[in-house]
Amino acid sequence: MARSPDKMSELEPALEGYVLADPWLHARDETPTYGPDYELLSKLLTLPTKAGAVSESGAFAKATDLWLSMELRRAGFTDEEVWPRPAMPRVLPADVAKLVAKLPKNPPGYRGLRDEVTRRVVDLADITPADARILGRAYDKQVDVCISRWKTGPELLVSTKTQVSSFGKNLPNRFEEALGDAANLRERHPLAATGYLFVQRSTILDDEPDAFERTKDMVRKLQETTETRGYTATALVLVAWDHTAADPVVTIDNDPVPTDLQAGPFLRRLIEQVLTVTPVTYHTRVRERYERRELDVPDETDEQASDEETDTPTLDQFLTDDAGPTEPLAAESPPPTSFER
Repeated sequence: MARSPDKMSELEPALEGYVLADPWLHARDETPTYGPDYELLSKLLTLPTKAGAVSESGAFAKATDLWLSMELRRAGFTDEEVWPRPAMPRVLPADVAKLVAKLPKNPPGYRGLRDEVTRRVVDLADITPADARILGRAYDKQVDVCISRWKTGPELLVSTKTQVSSFGKNLPNRFEEALGDAANLRERHPLAATGYLFVQRSTILDDEPDAFERTKDMVRKLQETTETRGYTATALVLVAWDHTAADPVVTIDNDPVPTDLQAGPFLRRLIEQVLTVTPVTYHTRVRERYERRELDVPDETDEQASDEETDTPTLDQFLTDDAGPTEPLAAESPPPTSFER
């Protein structure tokens, strides 16, 4: 049975026509500077806000997750290694996507093989789950944004949290939960880049200014103090909208946020950690954008098809194909009884 649309499906209109522009603002040999696309974040957060679904449905938090995943794609990481993906299934192992793409469409004796396997892959929650769950030292954790592959294991793990009211009351629980999750994941995956992104409504500045000071302190203290304690990078994002407006638009308010806690330095530190602990032959496109130069090495994580395979559609191309349904898998002749040729 085909899956129903998820909460992120409601956000996909904001991605129509979106171009993954280079996010780095520096020139070669200059200090790396990452420029987040706050306009996209605004568009994504505005959709659930207009629908009146800021906190009840989880769509507000999902919008933050989708935005962060798109930032990693802007940096050069691929769709299949960054979860959540911009289209269903949200989690799709790169190796599975590559296998499906390389299947022959109509091999002798099995008409519609690739299409049928694709459907089954998409519908199997054990293969393409709705969320990424990563085993830590003590328990498995749902990770909001993740970079992972079978051959490397988890390389980047980010937790995102949103808070639009009751700021001071809930801060201690957020702090305790975040510290525990960091220790749980880092003790099992000490080389992975780990991040914590906290989104708050800017009404905290007027309603609870003391809570805002404690928030900044908390987010800073969540940064790593040892190899297995704290996060590689943490960030705070303030968002604002007029709840009395008939057509509210969410804006990003960076001015009150200290520079070291903004999303730009946050993303830079996460990407630098991923590149530092992997060979130069991994994530070559990410390195080239970061270092502002071409690297004359093969990319061992590159999933792009070779020239002779350009007629093989990707999983997303199949899922968005307008050609209509294909016939189910059917044997045109008796299948072989062994692997002998």
